[in-house]
Amino acid sequence: MTSVLHEPPNYLEKITEVYIFASVDSGGEGIIGQTVHMMGRDVFMPFVCADKARMEDLKPLAKQIARDSKRMVKLIRLSVREELEEYGK
Repeated sequence: MTSVLHEPPNYLEKITEVYIFASVDSGGEGIIGQTVHMMGRDVFMPFVCADKARMEDLKPLAKQIARDSKRMVKLIRLSVREELEEYGK
């Protein structure tokens, strides 16, 4: 398998919060997202982001998923940072 590395510059000085869109059903909560076709296969892209602008971009899609699935969808902000490990340099 060949990996393709896309390296746009990072623009957040430090990630201090993460936004998650989660559906709710009788089993609890689960992160929603969409499937996109990348590099010859379908890949699930979860609706998780680290800035308000991207969160606002995902809101209409999350609302549409809630309507289509007839499930509750919550927007959750997590804001406690704990660095567990580092890899690389």
